[in-house]
Amino acid sequence: MSPEYFFRQSTRFQDTWNRVVHAISRMRADRVSLQQAAREFSVPPKEVVRLGGSALRRMPSGRYAAKAKDNLLRVLSLPGRRGLREIAFDDSREASLVGKYWDAVGLYLQTGDSSGLKEFRRKSVKDANGKRFELLTGLDELDRLGSAGVLSFESIYSRSA
Repeated sequence: MSPEYFFRQSTRFQDTWNRVVHAISRMRADRVSLQQAAREFSVPPKEVVRLGGSALRRMPSGRYAAKAKDNLLRVLSLPGRRGLREIAFDDSREASLVGKYWDAVGLYLQTGDSSGLKEFRRKSVKDANGKRFELLTGLDELDRLGSAGVLSFESIYSRSA
């Protein structure tokens, strides 16, 4: 699915899609069952299979498991010098890196511990169109955005999530 197609869809579809992608990510990260992940994100298991089937594999037992990586579209927010921007990713590994980055940003903003941000210096992520976005690690800039109320844990998910 292209970012253009995703943004042309109804808010209801975007919400369902985001819940499906979250369920699959949860299955992968914590090895929970399809039923448990679907319940957690309030989406029917059949919908997870229908929309996210390419990211799943059916085991001999008949149960589903998440593949090690997938190419499902995810729209996440990234802080930039001018505030948050929505970025579409089609690689679960890039999205996972963004999640780890947000964890480091959150730790810094909550505790002042910037050690987690060091691994993201001079790193970038590639969006669904192949464009690179540098991860913001400047403490002054993060402080400014945090003080302005732009950054919070919920900020990682796009407005449509």
